[in-house]
Amino acid sequence: MHTNTLLHPLALRRAEPEDLPGVLTLLADAAEWLYSRGVRQWPRGGFGPERIVPLIEERVLFLLDDELRYLDPDESAPPVATIAVDDHADPEFWTLDDDPGAALYVHKLAVARPWSGSGLGDALLDWACTYAHTAGLPYLRLDCAKDNWRLQEYYRRRGFRHVRTVDLPHRASGALFERPSRDLTTTAFRDLTMAELISA
Repeated sequence: MHTNTLLHPLALRRAEPEDLPGVLTLLADAAEWLYSRGVRQWPRGGFGPERIVPLIEERVLFLLDDELRYLDPDESAPPVATIAVDDHADPEFWTLDDDPGAALYVHKLAVARPWSGSGLGDALLDWACTYAHTAGLPYLRLDCAKDNWRLQEYYRRRGFRHVRTVDLPHRASGALFERPSRDLTTTAFRDLTMAELISA
């Protein structure tokens, strides 16, 4: 049974240092779920703090919260979802011919298992697409596991074009995708980052 987002109001915000344990838990759960399905996209057990702390410090990691959790101050619920969006083109994947500076790049997109199937991954990708558009960049890009055909098909259904697959023996990822940035409205959550853009 999937959680109803209408009954649980959601809000998107930037991650703060105190969010680290919850983010690590969410990513570890997602990695374990991937492993249970034979997908080796992420390290088993998730990522170490050294991979996540820089994203928090650079202010490029975003969290989706169930706002009802704030009604219980003793509850330390992990985020509902996480996504990092930055301008860091992986040099092993994106070449100068790709014009790496023409895009924002999605990393660490994960939705907590109780919220799976609720459309939050779609909504976060649409938000990231709008984020790239607002930044004046023509593309939103990402990479995923070379052998995860279901995820690749999902990205195609979400409007991404397969650019190419880079087959590096030391990396499971390498299927590269991009889609044009554009202004897309999402009603799945409140975007608390908009206030930052307005006040900047």
